[in-house]
Order: sequence, then C-alpha cells, then structure tokens
Amino acid sequence: MEVCGHAHEQAEQCAYIIHFQGKYAVKNGPYDDLKPQCDAITERGINATIEVIAV
Repeated sequence: MEVCGHAHEQAEQCAYIIHFQGKYAVKNGPYDDLKPQCDAITERGINATIEVIAV
C-alpha cells in the first residue's frame, strides 16, 4: 500500500494472487519509475522483479 499507492482492498487482492499463482504484474510503466518501487519492496524483504515486455 505504501510503496505502490494501492488501496487496502487492491493490495489484499494483489497479495492473494501472488500467494496462489506465484507472481502478479502489480505495476506497469517506465523502468525509471518502477526501479525505486521495486527496490523499496525488496528492502522490506519481499521478492520483486521488473520484467521487460517485448513489443
């Protein structure tokens, strides 16, 4: 909620999807915007990666 700016309900839904499916595209956007958020999540002990989608 704090890092991604999600409401409680949205954060809870993301957590359930990640728990049961193993991963979830929580955010989309430019790498420069996502990198600080990814770092903030991993600093909290949660695994996070940025995947580049080929167009």
